[in-house]
Amino acid sequence: MSTKKLGEWYATAICGNDITSSCLYVSALAIVASGQYAWIALLMVAAVLFLFRKIYGEVVGALPLNGGAYNVLLNTTSKSNAAIAACLTILSYMATAVISSSEAMHYLHHIFPHFNVNVATFVLLLIFLGLTILGISESAVVALIIFLFHLATMALLIGTCFYFISVHGLDILYNNFHLPTKKGSVLMAIFFGFSAAMLGISGFESSSNFVEEQKRGVFAKTLRNMWIAVSILNPLLAFLAICIIPVSDVESQQNSFLSYLGELTGGKWLATVISINAVTVLSGAVLTSFVGVNGLIKRMTLDRILPNYFLKENKKGSTYRILILFFILCCSVLLVTKGQLAPLAAVYALSFLTVMASFALGNILLKLRRSRLPRPEYAKPGAVLIAFVAIIIALYGNIKSNPKYLLTFLQYFIPSAIIILGLMLRKDIMHFIVETLESVSKSYRKYTIQRERSIHKSLKKLYEQNFVFFSKGDDISTLNKVMMYLHENEVTNRIKIVTVVDEKIQPDAKFLADFDTLDRAYPEVDMEYVTIVGEFTPDLVEELSKSWGIPKNFMFISSPGEKFSYRVDELGGVRLIL
Repeated sequence: MSTKKLGEWYATAICGNDITSSCLYVSALAIVASGQYAWIALLMVAAVLFLFRKIYGEVVGALPLNGGAYNVLLNTTSKSNAAIAACLTILSYMATAVISSSEAMHYLHHIFPHFNVNVATFVLLLIFLGLTILGISESAVVALIIFLFHLATMALLIGTCFYFISVHGLDILYNNFHLPTKKGSVLMAIFFGFSAAMLGISGFESSSNFVEEQKRGVFAKTLRNMWIAVSILNPLLAFLAICIIPVSDVESQQNSFLSYLGELTGGKWLATVISINAVTVLSGAVLTSFVGVNGLIKRMTLDRILPNYFLKENKKGSTYRILILFFILCCSVLLVTKGQLAPLAAVYALSFLTVMASFALGNILLKLRRSRLPRPEYAKPGAVLIAFVAIIIALYGNIKSNPKYLLTFLQYFIPSAIIILGLMLRKDIMHFIVETLESVSKSYRKYTIQRERSIHKSLKKLYEQNFVFFSKGDDISTLNKVMMYLHENEVTNRIKIVTVVDEKIQPDAKFLADFDTLDRAYPEVDMEYVTIVGEFTPDLVEELSKSWGIPKNFMFISSPGEKFSYRVDELGGVRLIL
């Protein structure tokens, strides 16, 4: 995207619109699930989110590159595991974009009923496609205006609720707390409320997907700001609602809950303001989806999971082909579902929670496999485990309360995963096609020869991509691990092993003999050992990338220690593989 970096409030606004828009529906969801104990469930969600602040802070602080859960799994496990996490994240963004835009148009339809909601949803998606193509800085200005208007509107609603309670007293709260407990017991009520309320933190992962577009130090501030906002708004609005509305009335008003609350406490004018605010902030959540998915898919494309076709940029620095692809996917989902939100809600709930679980798992793997990697903060292992278990409980609760959600989710996830894995295995697929074509009857020989030549040309292009591993004079066992990683995760037959030294010295004779042995062990790979006099710096990486024509995300290093002079992100996308 643009080289201009985002400050604290612009970055917060982009991801904050998504997570704070949850107050429009999560209070009602929690009250329907757990009745008068909804505010307790929402406070528990805030506590879990506090743990995830540290989890995200450690992971993204250690690996400050776009991609979120994909990025951490790419640098701690295999490329295929990272691709599955990416697939879940993309599904989550698709569902967020379509649900948010459709809900926004439903709110607008309440004010101006003379238009088709599905057509308006398409137009809204098109508008935000245009905004993000113009550049992230320009779209961030729109996001900030929306965010500030949303916070001001929620502050106004909270103020009118307190005034209403001061005038009418706490009789409704007293009556609500004397109702029979939903789900049989207080504990079960809170369990189901907690599971439903976890959807109120969707969007928290978005900041990690465009961290490279943020100024240094901003990411941790976005996490803090989002946590403060949802920890205040969601539990407080749920508690105030229980003070004002009988629990039995909530379900019938679920689709426009805060507008209903505003009409009771302030009148129709406030309900209209809240509806307008709902339209804008839900639209802001659509913007978050475009920005987040753009950073993720760009990173996947740089790593050769997706074709390089998507890296084309316009004059604003926007990878517009990625944005157009995402727009088409969202429109296809809207067309298939015919605007019905229930199927998408299943995808939204389970994909988002699975992404959060992947991030907690990635944090654990980072501690185990990249322990030497410097990080600005550290999440205690016990806290990470608690957060991971909390997500698993929420997943179970959502499936338990809506078993059909799992089937619906799998109907979307399995085809998506097959496509992504198919792209990763395109080398093997191409070889299979070649063998199939060779077995075709002689009468089609001319046609098959042409296809074979075309596929062989594509395969040759894949294999000719050179990779680099910066060695610290590693022993052969370490280099063998590098070769094994390359064989399992990349398509190439060329690699440079590079050692940067202070002065011109001859490599150790034993090392060279061992290197020759390793070279013979991988006859299909052209291995080259290179020594460079100088210092390993970001400038050197940039210079070698340009002179050799090798993208920096095709360059590998082992995990640096605390004494390493640079942050990983300063190396421009160099990957950690050991």
